[in-house]
Amino acid sequence: MTVHDRWQVFRGESTEEKDLIFTVKRSSMIQLKTKLHVFLATNPKEDVCDFRVEGSWLERSCIIYSGESNTILAQMHKKHSVESVLLGKDKFMVTVYPNVDYAFVVALIAILDGINQGE
Repeated sequence: MTVHDRWQVFRGESTEEKDLIFTVKRSSMIQLKTKLHVFLATNPKEDVCDFRVEGSWLERSCIIYSGESNTILAQMHKKHSVESVLLGKDKFMVTVYPNVDYAFVVALIAILDGINQGE
């Protein structure tokens, strides 16, 4: 148990350790901008994150990086349109770079949304 919030993603409906895919946790308890560390199940020590998510949910934008590098794997930002301004319907643009798992990116964005809905 850590003082950081933690989310675990499993295969299917399972919650068994053998079906763990990855774990997400906040990089620190107090954050002005969102910063999440993602650890694959094959990285149980969690010394160095496998991926990280940085962004501002207030601005509805984030970037997903490979580990502690500056290599961008995906980006999300709010798409401004007449419809979004007049009707209050937010639309988002997500760019996923080649050789990156789309489902993984969607899962991270869903976790980010869940974190920010809870606040």
